Amino acid sequence: MQAAAAEAPVLDVGQPPFEERSAGKALPTQVISFAIGDDQYGVDIMAVREIKGWSEITHLPKQPDYMRGVLNLRGAMVPIIDLRCRFGQGMTEATPLHIVIVVQIGARHVGILADRVLDIVSFNRSQMQPVPRVAETSRADFLSGLVTIESGMIALIDLSQLLSVSLDDGADLGAAA
Repeated sequence: MQAAAAEAPVLDVGQPPFEERSAGKALPTQVISFAIGDDQYGVDIMAVREIKGWSEITHLPKQPDYMRGVLNLRGAMVPIIDLRCRFGQGMTEATPLHIVIVVQIGARHVGILADRVLDIVSFNRSQMQPVPRVAETSRADFLSGLVTIESGMIALIDLSQLLSVSLDDGADLGAAA
């Protein structure tokens, strides 16, 4: 069941990402929620271009551990980031049950390796809470906010920060995209 759902692309209906929408608008924000272990994360549905099952990738030399390699997606080379590894939780032992969420960050397409897709979640921007800053860590910079839902809390991924931090760490994702 998961494999069939994972192959269907998500349609782009033309709204800007939630980072760019004004707080005063009444339109709900929608995110694709996904799991990495027991944790729930979300990315703006408008940034998602495709969700696909895990498949073999081409590893590139001299890349950080979290940069798993590239995937040939209809002729485009898409770099794959292992978020579990990026968040300091070890490498994902990817299986055919894992998924890749292909997102657009600016003009680039980047794949995010995750355990499974959970749901599409709608919320008003007023429901978004800031990420507590207990310590100055780069991991918190990846997050744009937190949203509480029935089943727990979703940490919202700030895709622009994820990419800019990746570039700062030496992974030139622009060359692979």
